[in-house]
Amino acid sequence: MLKIALMFPGQGSQSVGMGKDLYEKYPKAKEIIDLAGDELKKIIFEGPQETLTLTKYAQPAIFTVSMAAFEVFKEFYDFKNVELVAAGHSLGEYSALCAAGFFEFKDGLSMVKARGEFIQKASEVHHGTMAAIIGLDSSVVEDICRQASIDGVCEAVNFNAPGQIVIAGVTTAINKAVELASAAGATKTVILNVSGPFHSSLMSSASDNMAKELEKYNFNPPKFSVCTNCDASLTTDVSRVKEKLVKQIKSSVKWDESVKTIISLGFDRFIEIGPGRVLSGLLRRIDKSKKALNIDNCTNLEKTLEELNK
Repeated sequence: MLKIALMFPGQGSQSVGMGKDLYEKYPKAKEIIDLAGDELKKIIFEGPQETLTLTKYAQPAIFTVSMAAFEVFKEFYDFKNVELVAAGHSLGEYSALCAAGFFEFKDGLSMVKARGEFIQKASEVHHGTMAAIIGLDSSVVEDICRQASIDGVCEAVNFNAPGQIVIAGVTTAINKAVELASAAGATKTVILNVSGPFHSSLMSSASDNMAKELEKYNFNPPKFSVCTNCDASLTTDVSRVKEKLVKQIKSSVKWDESVKTIISLGFDRFIEIGPGRVLSGLLRRIDKSKKALNIDNCTNLEKTLEELNK
């Protein structure tokens, strides 16, 4: 039996015009993107990039395009005799859960819109930033964060791949951590162009608001497992998914560990579904023997289907 892992991207993968060729060619993609509403559709297809990058637009936009691509993929690929698992990076976890059948697209879109607004509000209250630290072990980065915390909150929040860790917190502490990382031999440090300290404890208010929001929705038993960010474990447990989504907002994304968990279970075909190829690049850093197929436009869809049907 073929074992396929589906990967769904998070914030930062957005680009103006994403999904437009799928929208124009495939009725199922058009149906999904139309459900997102005229305002969001216009921002997705026409921008400007500055607007699309705002958290409250970027998150529902990426979710919408990812699910449009997945629905088209489902139309053209027979999943009989295929074992599936899914994972999504941060926001992408909602796409993974929706693809698995925990909830319908319309409910997922409402959740993601609320999540984006809660995170944006928390970021306006707790000003901060994020930085990527390249070339240091996670233990070294975590120690640097502890040292920099004398200037305020500073936490390791995205464990993306070996030697690629993102930190978040108040700006003074992040700047201090970047200095310490450079002194410790980091090959590269980059202050990220983001509107807040995502996945840090400074997002606690957004997490609390999301807990209340999720009470409005009923989740369904899924068709396959999802490997969740906060603990890098596979789940089909409807009763636990909501608490994991709440925890995810204010805790680290264990992407490196999630991918390793999936590989350890024998999944050797990876498909990144949605805009960009960030996760495909991280996969190569995590395990050089693995590479991902992509579905973010018509050409890539056709190439992926051709490869899978060999």
